[in-house]
Amino acid sequence: MKQRPMTTTMPLRLLLPACLAASLLAFAPSAVLAQAAPATSAEASPSKLVLDNSTRVLTTLESRRAEFSKDRAALRAFISSEFNAMFDRDYAARQVLGRHARDASDADVKLFADALADNLMQRYGSSLLDFNTKLRVKVKSETALPRGIGVKVATELQRTGAEAIPVDYLMRRNGGTWKAFDVMVEGVSFVQTFRQQFDSELQSKSIKQVAAELRNGQISADAGK
Repeated sequence: MKQRPMTTTMPLRLLLPACLAASLLAFAPSAVLAQAAPATSAEASPSKLVLDNSTRVLTTLESRRAEFSKDRAALRAFISSEFNAMFDRDYAARQVLGRHARDASDADVKLFADALADNLMQRYGSSLLDFNTKLRVKVKSETALPRGIGVKVATELQRTGAEAIPVDYLMRRNGGTWKAFDVMVEGVSFVQTFRQQFDSELQSKSIKQVAAELRNGQISADAGK
């Protein structure tokens, strides 16, 4: 299959979820290490994890491109397993739900988190194959988030002969593990994008109803909203 290079004109509806999926996949090894031992002063910083593992995942996608192009089920399984390992889905879901999460039970939030993640990966997982993996990741900065929530790691995806694409990762500690809860591509936030989309749905429906509709395809997570 001929590779279609990713450009700055690639639609946001593809660029945001593709960068989200790729960036989250990149954290899998760090999740295993963090679960194996408590944090120490020698632990890799969030910036180093982003740099090392983003480079790794781009290499993996390139080496398995032919396989994933023929077997989309294998691609979805790969994405889902790594996505589940490192993305703080419940915390991110509460951010997406916003004011609607104030009185929501943990069970309802989890229903929504699972439905949103599955819908997102079903719709956009294959966009990973559109990535030009001949990219270099440059970490620009690591700064603390307000109220001690975590850190923001600002990076660029650098391409030969084209403008760099800014991608920022918002990360927090959960159970001794660094987990991502938001990804911002060219300043556009995954959390904010879906909060705006689902706010109108949640004004007239319960969280359970919206989660069910995401599950059965009545509504879909749309990164172009």
